[in-house]
Amino acid sequence: MARVRYVGSEPVTVPELGDRLVEPDTVVEVPDDRFEGYVCQPTNWESVEEPGVKAAAEAKKAARAAKGADL
Repeated sequence: MARVRYVGSEPVTVPELGDRLVEPDTVVEVPDDRFEGYVCQPTNWESVEEPGVKAAAEAKKAARAAKGADL
């Protein structure tokens, strides 16, 4: 999941997020494959965490843990 911040001036209801009401300056998680659909609207949304960043961080953490277990 990617994360975006709503930068609009009024609360909006986002059907794609289960009709969630999103307030200004709120960070929400969106599916990785829908990330571009949000950030292509720079007057409404800004990127906080790009797709795959969380997965990459979790993979690094797992690799470190496995390496530590091998020692």
